[in-house]
Formats: sequence, C-alpha cells, structure tokens
Amino acid sequence: MGFIGKVVDGILLVTFLLMSVVPPTLDFQALVPESVVPDVLVRLYKWYTVEHQDYLMLERPAYFMALMKVELCITWPLAIINLYGLLTSKPWFKSTCLIFGSILVTSTTAMVGDMLASNKPMADKLAMMYSPFIAMGFLAVLRGLTLPSTKASFANGPTSAFKKRA
Repeated sequence: MGFIGKVVDGILLVTFLLMSVVPPTLDFQALVPESVVPDVLVRLYKWYTVEHQDYLMLERPAYFMALMKVELCITWPLAIINLYGLLTSKPWFKSTCLIFGSILVTSTTAMVGDMLASNKPMADKLAMMYSPFIAMGFLAVLRGLTLPSTKASFANGPTSAFKKRA
C-alpha cells in the first residue's frame, strides 16, 4: 500500500478510536436514565449539549433515538473490531470496514440533513461538526472496496492455493 493508503488508514484509525469512545460515553446517555450513568459522564453530556446546542441530543426525536440504537448495537462494535483489524492487518478488515462506512454515512447524513433543514439556532455549526463523519464514512467505504495488492495476494504464486498438501 502506498503513501495515500497509509494516510487513509491513519484517518480511519482516528475515526475508529473516536467511534469506540463517543458512543458509550455520550450517545448511550440518550437511551438510559441519568441515574445509571456516572456523574462525570453526565456533566460531560450536559456540557456538550448546552455548549454546542445539540438539539437532537436534547429533544431526542424518534428517528434519532433509533439511530443511537443502531450506533450502539452495530457501529460501536464494528469500530472496535475495525480498530483491531486495522492494527493487526486481518483479512476480514475490508468487509467490516465497508459495513462500518455504509452505516456511518447513512446515519450521519440523516442527522446532518435534519440539521440543515431546521431553522434552529446553531444548527449550521452543529452540521459542520457532524459532517466530517460523512467523509470518514466514505473513506471507510472506499477502503473496503479497494482491491488487495497483487504482491500480497500472489506472494506464493497464483496457483499456491491449488497445490496439494502432503
């Protein structure tokens, strides 16, 4: 993989790290009562929602709550799995990266679309904060679609898979 591939993998590493930390610390709080969350995380959640006026986190519309469930049940585990797959060069990484990117682009696009269509104060600033995750999702999709290098695939010759084992 060339220089651009290394840069993409570096960006994806940061994305997977963020998506491994943010859902259990912030997004989880949109789904559970405040009493079951540690005080430090409650204070972080309240600071974030007030500072950035994240009306989705404050108002919790039904579609947003469904997306938070998807994020916690699918996107978060995939971020952790992809973090492991990227760091250890697992052969299944491209498949899980493609799934992760598709989900991230779809869910974030819905949220940003709602923000841009609303007339709420600070919605444009909030949309700009969420939008990079669309780009990161597209990078993950592209990374999942890339072909393996022929050097790695045919290291033992193209017919090595068909050789009889003794």
